[in-house]
Amino acid sequence: MDDFEPTIIAFVCNWCTYTAADLAGTSRLSYPTNVRLIRVMCTGMVDPKYIIKAFLEGADAVLVSGCHPGDCHYINGNYKARRRMKLLKAILPQYGFDEKRLKLTWIGASDGIQFARTIREMVAEIKTLGPNEAKHAAVV
Repeated sequence: MDDFEPTIIAFVCNWCTYTAADLAGTSRLSYPTNVRLIRVMCTGMVDPKYIIKAFLEGADAVLVSGCHPGDCHYINGNYKARRRMKLLKAILPQYGFDEKRLKLTWIGASDGIQFARTIREMVAEIKTLGPNEAKHAAVV
């Protein structure tokens, strides 16, 4: 298990978290390369079926990250995302996935340091959980 490197799919808001990830890169901050960013205009646009599909196709964890509540460029998109993630965490065990594999964060555009820290912490946490069981059953 020492050589296990988790794959993390991150749905990130174009206006905040994606900009923070870009800032982390241009600031040459170090964080694991385990994350695959999917830029969406708003976290409120992330349908739960995309998250379930990511898990079923072998992702070890999924991160949904956007603007801080009250700062959404689409007014209430992050509140919608928060409600969806809460419901999704409740039903993930029915699909055989640990709810700890799904994380929702708020990272502002100027928080490159927080983005890098979030990725490092998430990789460390998922390494302790081990690989997603669906990864072995996923059709490539």
